[in-house]
Amino acid sequence: MSVWPAPFSLEGKCVSLEPLSQKHHDDLVEACTDGDLHKIWYTTIPDAAGMAAEIERRLALPTMLPFAILENASGKAVGMTTYMNIDSTSRRLEIGSTWYRKSVQRTPLNTECKLLLLQYAFEELDCICVELRTHVLNVQSRRAIERVGAKLDGILRSAAVMPNGTIRDTAAYSIIASEWGSVKANLLWRLETHPR
Repeated sequence: MSVWPAPFSLEGKCVSLEPLSQKHHDDLVEACTDGDLHKIWYTTIPDAAGMAAEIERRLALPTMLPFAILENASGKAVGMTTYMNIDSTSRRLEIGSTWYRKSVQRTPLNTECKLLLLQYAFEELDCICVELRTHVLNVQSRRAIERVGAKLDGILRSAAVMPNGTIRDTAAYSIIASEWGSVKANLLWRLETHPR
């Protein structure tokens, strides 16, 4: 049985995506210590000691296709992202479990990363819907998802238990195939008018 989608790599002007592997471990350890991201209570980002296990966990999940996010200027991995909750029958997937080192947050890198992943999903995989989800209290992530052009489908109440024991309400967003043309135009415009 073939896996949908098969692993692939993507390259843009400032960012590249390649299948996640342990070769990215040291860069990702450095990335997660930039801003002590693992201390943010409403998200789940590995610390340095847990990075190897997190890479293995992502690689082992059958409905997840994980990527290392590489900054082209340095050639270093600066974060992770995934296609997850992959449903080949309905041609749906979620882009999620994304994090970036603090020094590249709020730069065009995230915009281009989302453009590459969405373009592949809609134009190569013929997806009918791409979802993006985040903790309802993760305002920075919610605003970034909204800037991409996703629409709020709703709040999934008591959707998960966080590592610290709190209950997560999840803000669920999506982009459907008929919206992709406008979303793509917006992302290209943002990259053109807000270059690094």
